[in-house]
Amino acid sequence: MLPTDGVVSFPGQTWEKVLSKVKKAVVFMDDRCLESLHWNGGAALLFEAGARNIKQFSSFEAGGQNEPKAVFVVSTVLKGRTADIIKDIISLSHFQYCVVFTTVPHSIHLLANNVTTDLEGNPVFEQFEEKLCEWMGDMNYTAEVMHAPVVFAPLTQQLHLLPAFSELFPLLEVDLEAINEKRPEKKRFGSLMDVDMHSLPPELQIQIKSLASALNALFEFISTREESFSVGPMSRLIAGELTNHPQAKNRRKSAPNKASIVFIDRTLDLTGAVGHHGDNLVEKILSVLPQLPGHVTDVQVDMLELTHLKQTTDTKGILAPGCLAQNQSATARLLWETMLVAKQKEAVMEVRRQLVEAASKENLPIKMSLGRVTAEQLCSYVQLFRDSWGALESHSGVLQLGLAAAQALRHPALPRWDACLAFERLLLQALGDSDLAEVLKQLLPLIKSSESGTGSDSSELSVDDLLVLLVCVYSMAKEACPGGADEEKHVEKVENELIGALTLRLARQTSLSPLLQEITGVSGPEELTVERAHSALENVFETLRGVSHARDHLKNFSSVYTPSDGAHQATYRPLLKQVLEEIFHPDRRECPDVEHMSGGLTDLLKTGFSMFMKVTRPHPSDHPLLFLFLVGGVTPSELRLIREVVSTHKSCTQVLVMSTRLLRPSDVPHLLFRTDRLKPDIGV
Repeated sequence: MLPTDGVVSFPGQTWEKVLSKVKKAVVFMDDRCLESLHWNGGAALLFEAGARNIKQFSSFEAGGQNEPKAVFVVSTVLKGRTADIIKDIISLSHFQYCVVFTTVPHSIHLLANNVTTDLEGNPVFEQFEEKLCEWMGDMNYTAEVMHAPVVFAPLTQQLHLLPAFSELFPLLEVDLEAINEKRPEKKRFGSLMDVDMHSLPPELQIQIKSLASALNALFEFISTREESFSVGPMSRLIAGELTNHPQAKNRRKSAPNKASIVFIDRTLDLTGAVGHHGDNLVEKILSVLPQLPGHVTDVQVDMLELTHLKQTTDTKGILAPGCLAQNQSATARLLWETMLVAKQKEAVMEVRRQLVEAASKENLPIKMSLGRVTAEQLCSYVQLFRDSWGALESHSGVLQLGLAAAQALRHPALPRWDACLAFERLLLQALGDSDLAEVLKQLLPLIKSSESGTGSDSSELSVDDLLVLLVCVYSMAKEACPGGADEEKHVEKVENELIGALTLRLARQTSLSPLLQEITGVSGPEELTVERAHSALENVFETLRGVSHARDHLKNFSSVYTPSDGAHQATYRPLLKQVLEEIFHPDRRECPDVEHMSGGLTDLLKTGFSMFMKVTRPHPSDHPLLFLFLVGGVTPSELRLIREVVSTHKSCTQVLVMSTRLLRPSDVPHLLFRTDRLKPDIGV
């Protein structure tokens, strides 16, 4: 089996262990594992394997009187809150047989229980089996606990996400300060690049080690020896952990295949993550349609247009929503891949073509129309299927994607997307002509423009949008013109003005978005005091200042901006594109910013000898397979960029992308201002 084929089949393979145990069982699964299952075939997989029911992993759920068997699938450590929920469910049920799967391996459970030595067998799992029997009320009942790395969600054959790590995000300066606070003064770190694994809080260590373990399981399955490279401090920690993984050393000795894996920190280029310049249909679908409950990636597609029901308050929510994950139909899968990487115009035309083709196959009375594709046109094609149950069932995947496209194209929030894009372009040009203080001043009128703060005008920017624009500016703050001796004072003065204006804007809000609730720590505007809003915004700006320094340690990739030269406008230069062009450069130049993580004595000797004689150091383009792992998320337009760079360089290397999440611009403020990056939720 080729390594690329192995990568495609591995996520499904990880579920086989779970499927072998679900016969006649009620299955309880947490959101992260459910999302992985969703992209691997969905609930149908479990029901086909004989599961009786699937329920949420919650203390408010239980098995029925006639359900003696339970299977739990969790992405967390089996202690604390996770153990309590399992105990609650069992206490309310009549189980005689319980199987627990965790994505966290036993070696990391030892770490979570402060055991530093390697013990024989799986004592932590065995102890938990005893607890399960205790909770079931009879020590003679059957309990099994095992590890299954069901963390991969294959969105396409070239893109795998890991929903269990969707909140894992590279650290910033504010996090470095928090780490240093707990260290003696002489042992404090000068920069994030100096931080080592042992200085991190246990929760973050567990998350990083679990990620390295999942990647090791993949490389083991495809019999591959990997060379790890990193760009950025968090990537360095993950790559180092993978390189030194205890099981990896044996694998590398005998593995017949070779690959490179390059980890890249998202924080090194947040302009691309928050930008509205992608010209991508899926970016808009993800941004405007409501998310599926409990999911990080997928959205709800309203299926009402496949019926004759009218859109009223009575019909709202009576139909199960459609979604983007279409695993059953090869045609729908190909359409989804096109939508994900093509430019918007090409994607919309492909949606229309597929709908026309499906209607023609079913002999439905379709009226062909050329020219621009509209949302109304797509809806009219979809509605042709509603009177034919067979046709609807045969083409449900394509119909759901068609409806997703139509609903995004006519969504009332879309004018705001264009307004954000216009402001981003203005700010990009201003960076080349003004210092940072002057650029930030341009945001003041935008904040003050809405006295009511209701956002009634469809193109008026909300506070959430303004935070996205601020991230965009600070991610390129170093590109602004030098502001002279008093620059810091000027920037601070303008920042205080922005904080004041935003505080007033927040105080006038009639409702708070989920992001603003997270940032301020209150659930409604009536609880929000001016002091609380002001304090929350001060924290936001402290984080933003850290964003502006994220590339300080880089030598070749320190800028993501090309200034105007009079003939051409200033442009954004994606860091990802720069890294790839460096990797695929025909001269195979050594780049100081792409750090090779050496593992073992042989690599150390090579590094030592290279001081005295010419030794070829490993290079990311050495092998036929290259994994790009973006720590903190990847955008759909970046997937197209990767494809274009590889195609331009006519490289024989196959590039597969992995990431912690598929980003929409609104995700970034959540990950920056609300997520506790040092203490991710590990279920304890």
